[in-house]
Order: sequence, then structure tokens, then C-alpha cells
Amino acid sequence: MTKTTTDTTVAGRITRALAERIISGEFAPGMKLRQDHFAEEFGASHVPVREAFRRLEAQGLAVSEPRRGVRVASFDVAEVREVAEMRASLEVLALRQAAPHLTPEILDVAEAHNRAGENATDVQGWEQANRAFHRVILEPCGMPRLLTTIDDLHAASARFLFSGFRMEWEAPTDQDHRAILAALRSNQIDVAAATLARHVKWIGNKSGKTARPQTPA
Repeated sequence: MTKTTTDTTVAGRITRALAERIISGEFAPGMKLRQDHFAEEFGASHVPVREAFRRLEAQGLAVSEPRRGVRVASFDVAEVREVAEMRASLEVLALRQAAPHLTPEILDVAEAHNRAGENATDVQGWEQANRAFHRVILEPCGMPRLLTTIDDLHAASARFLFSGFRMEWEAPTDQDHRAILAALRSNQIDVAAATLARHVKWIGNKSGKTARPQTPA
């Protein structure tokens, strides 16, 4: 997934490619990830492929099981709720640290990302815009480890969303994003933080496979 600084190593390239396939549902839960196959596909040795697998495990997208190798991770309602609670807490922390550094220009960029999401023609386009919106308002916190953890949680959230939207897509009008921006522009940080927390937590009340949210996070 996208980090503060894009990883251009072979392992980073493989990680991003496999993560997108897992998140989009191309790779189903339980599918075995074979080192030989991906080493051949990416023209790489087994070393960067193993590193990519390790990173996917850290993101919660893959699991390593004795005698079964590395497989695409499954998820259940409890995990969906856990990810939502973690995202809510950590994104509020990041937003409070970022708020003093949010300029009108940064908020204008965030607003542009929100418009792009509202005009998206498919869930992939919406998810990219949504992720960009959250990243823009959180990045000024200046806490790279926190942002990396949030990125990994976004990857898990995107996977839940893709499973819920697989059969149908209609671009939402994101009133929460608009409310967050309005609060930040008027320096109402507590209101922005509370709205962000509520916005993210909606996913914790949905089933990963049946969710049809009205205002995605």
C-alpha cells in the first residue's frame, strides 16, 4: 500500500502488486501464495518474494502456517471491528497532531480528493481517493511510524469494503468528509476528531462480506 515514501525496491514492488490483488478480491481468502510462482512472475529471486510475504503478514493480508505455507488471510466480523476501533483511535491521534500544521492549501487538496471519490465510477477509484483524503489530513502529524500503521489498517479496511461492494457500486456523497473539512477550516478540532472517529467506526458494525455502507470510511 502507499506509504509516506514509496518503496521502490523489488520487495516493495512485489508487496504492492500482491496487496492490491488480495484487497480487490482477485486472491481469495485461504489461497496459497507460492514463492516459485511469484519469483518467476516478477523475475526475482526468492529473497524479495519472502520479504514481500513478510510485509503482507505485517499488514494482516497473509498468514504463515506450519506445513501449509503462506496463505491469503481470512477475516471475520471480530477482525472488522478490531480494525475499525484501531483506525478510529490512531487516526484521531494523528489528526490532533496534524491539525496545527493543516494549511488552507492542504485542506483544498483534501477537498479535491473527496470530490474525486464522490465522482468515482468504481469502488477501486473511490478507495484510492478515500485513502488519499485521509492521508492528506493526517500526514502533517509528522509521525511516520503512526502513519505506516494507519496505512496497514487502511489496507485491511479496503479489503472489507471491496468484499461488500463487489456486486454493486454507487458513488457515495461523503457528508462526513465534508463535515471534517468544515470543522478543520473553522479550527474546531474536537468536532473534526469526533466526526472522524464516528466515520471510521461504521465498519465495525457491518459484516465484512455483506456490508453495504452509506458513507464509507
